[in-house]
Amino acid sequence: MLHKKKRKLGAIIINFIMILFSITCIFPIIWMIYSSLKTSPEFNRSIISLPEKPMLKNYIDAFRISHMGTYYQNSVFNAVVSLVIAVFFSFVIAYFLSRFDFKGRKVISFCILLGMLIPVHALLVPMFIQFKNLGLFDQRFTLVIPYVAVAMPFSVFLTEGYLNSIPIDMEEAAVLDGSGFIRMLFTIVMPLCTPVLTTVAILQLFTKWWNEFPFALILVSSERYKTIPLGLMNFSSQYSTNYPMKMAAMVLAILPIILIYICLNKKIIEGMIGGAIKG
Repeated sequence: MLHKKKRKLGAIIINFIMILFSITCIFPIIWMIYSSLKTSPEFNRSIISLPEKPMLKNYIDAFRISHMGTYYQNSVFNAVVSLVIAVFFSFVIAYFLSRFDFKGRKVISFCILLGMLIPVHALLVPMFIQFKNLGLFDQRFTLVIPYVAVAMPFSVFLTEGYLNSIPIDMEEAAVLDGSGFIRMLFTIVMPLCTPVLTTVAILQLFTKWWNEFPFALILVSSERYKTIPLGLMNFSSQYSTNYPMKMAAMVLAILPIILIYICLNKKIIEGMIGGAIKG
């Protein structure tokens, strides 16, 4: 009886600590949302207090004054195109590494692991020089190239680990039934990898490149190709910052990620467990 009480007390303490940690994660988002409904004088008087009269004017001005709509379109384009390309090639490469033992397989696996160890910021200067020399600087697909390249190592690693946990029996049965390799790959194996591919898409690609700043800063210069992180800089001048309007822009920036995670959080967890533990 005493042992059960101790276990119950321990569980209550652990849950209380986790609730406190959760509050520290959630409160900044809540604070940002209600701060975006204030006026600048009201925000300057008290950054913590709730708005006296909530207003949506900051959201309207964020789109009207700062070209937020253009930045939004560019971020969506870069994230979606990078996502599709990287998920497709990650799956194909991971499948061949998981299912076939060919010459050079260990070298490719080593290069993938090496790619995970290279700091992204170490690539900024050489990539800028290469893009300038090749005429790829400040183009529509400029940011897609580094986004896909940098995302590939971890994406392949996670997907290969998940594929190793899937029995090969169904693939062999499909081949015996007359199914072609391409059909078997994309109609049987790929649907089984939905959890890990969703994880790769959301955690490694969409959220990472949606908020990416360094590559966008050095590889894009014109307003027509700038993304949301660069656009948020427009809300700060040398001498002043319109914080409520900047908060409104930041809410608009994180809204897609929050909605996607709410809808797909179960698949993300399944993919992380399958790729990290089973593999």
